Amino acid sequence: MTYDDYQLLKIEVSRGVARAAVDAPPINVMTLPLFGELMRFGAQVGDDDEVRVVVLSSEDPDFFIAHFDVEAILQFPIDAEPVRAPDNVFHQMCERYRTMPKVTIAQIEGRVGGGGCELVQSFDMRFGVVGRTIINQMEVPLGILPGGGGTQRLPRLVGRGRALEIILGADDLDAETAERWGLLNRALDVDAIGPFVAALAERIASFPRDAIELAKASVDAAELPLEQGLIEEAYLFQKSLRTKGAQQNMRRFLDLGGQTRDAELEMGALSGRLGRRP
Repeated sequence: MTYDDYQLLKIEVSRGVARAAVDAPPINVMTLPLFGELMRFGAQVGDDDEVRVVVLSSEDPDFFIAHFDVEAILQFPIDAEPVRAPDNVFHQMCERYRTMPKVTIAQIEGRVGGGGCELVQSFDMRFGVVGRTIINQMEVPLGILPGGGGTQRLPRLVGRGRALEIILGADDLDAETAERWGLLNRALDVDAIGPFVAALAERIASFPRDAIELAKASVDAAELPLEQGLIEEAYLFQKSLRTKGAQQNMRRFLDLGGQTRDAELEMGALSGRLGRRP
């Protein structure tokens, strides 16, 4: 699959990993054209059988995505009464990244705010840089509220009290605090984030595709009541057991020394070897 006609995203695919870097000077504001490309990329990469992991980053070291375009918001229609409807296109874009059968990773090396922050909240993992990554939900000072999923995703990630502090305080949140609160998986040194994310993405992409997809689906079932979630996990486990990748890799695990003392003491390395083709 080729990724043509993108002006604001730089996209390359290698070894099962699709990397898209936002390049929308001067500060990566999410204008309607950038929003359109992010939405189109999500739809395209979600259907790409060669891709198992998606990494979103930025070409600008200071800005990941500043926020959604306020000038565009001022053009939103306000003549009619508000309605409750399930067809919010921004929500649909975020849900596409959350639910696609790929692993989605946000590599946030600079500022991310507003709608950009809401987008990365829908990703499976988020990594930042100590001393450089800054997170801000800046809507309330504008007289609005986070309308791209932030009021729903943030409490699920950091808890109600901290979500309210982020949203109502609308102040800069540093990487170390974001990591401690669970909004970032890790806060890394600036020289470490690129190699770390690349290694993690390629490691995941080397494992059986069905296992990746089914494991993600099973983790998402944790939003169900526990009894239902356990039923779904048991079903997806049975489904994974019937895949070719599972049968091959379990046998290879034993061939590589699995269930012997020396190999089991280095399980991380042994698991990595399972991702390499013999």
